[in-house]
Amino acid sequence: MRIGVVTFPGSLDDGDARRAVRLAGAEPVRLWHADADLHGVDAVVLPGGFSYGDYLRCGAIARFAPVMTEVVAAARRGVPVLGICNGFQVLCESHLLPGALVRNEAQRFVCTDQRLVVENADTAWTSALTAGSEITVPLKNGEGGFVADTETLDRLEGEGRVVFRYAGPNPNGSLRAIAGITDERGNVVGLMPHPEHAVEEGFGPTTDGLALFASVLTAGLAAVGA
Repeated sequence: MRIGVVTFPGSLDDGDARRAVRLAGAEPVRLWHADADLHGVDAVVLPGGFSYGDYLRCGAIARFAPVMTEVVAAARRGVPVLGICNGFQVLCESHLLPGALVRNEAQRFVCTDQRLVVENADTAWTSALTAGSEITVPLKNGEGGFVADTETLDRLEGEGRVVFRYAGPNPNGSLRAIAGITDERGNVVGLMPHPEHAVEEGFGPTTDGLALFASVLTAGLAAVGA
């Protein structure tokens, strides 16, 4: 399975994401922000960082990158897409996911090993996890507070589209402690914490993050079998 990892100007975690893909057993493929072609990849990761310097709003400029036209079209066809931190912001700006990410409630950058409750294990990126279980992965953001209107929040809750929720104290003021969500089909997932930094013993607090990348391999194999 070939998984594309997009690099925008200002991306910081694209190399880590490619490493996570490789450790999961897939082939990482470099995708450049100016590409108008996904080069036949089976899934896409939008990594963390500060795309285009976070000018205007985080992810607001990245959504207009040529590669995002192809990512949006692929996502709507059912191709798995994962947005991590800044990638989550890009997914919201691209309207593949609802809501927005705003400045942390405490008005400061947060960097910590974060416990998450798995709320939905039925997405392309979480099938190797168990609903109700906890994982621990790094969290590092300055604008990670997830917000949406009450109707949208109720819909996400009612449709089971909250994928991860913060366990313990809310680190950034996200409404309803939401750390990650999915689209209606379950192929697009965005989360603020960084699973790619928890994929190998000795390099991160746990190896819990590897399950997200293993999940999409299973989803890809299932799609081939179908």
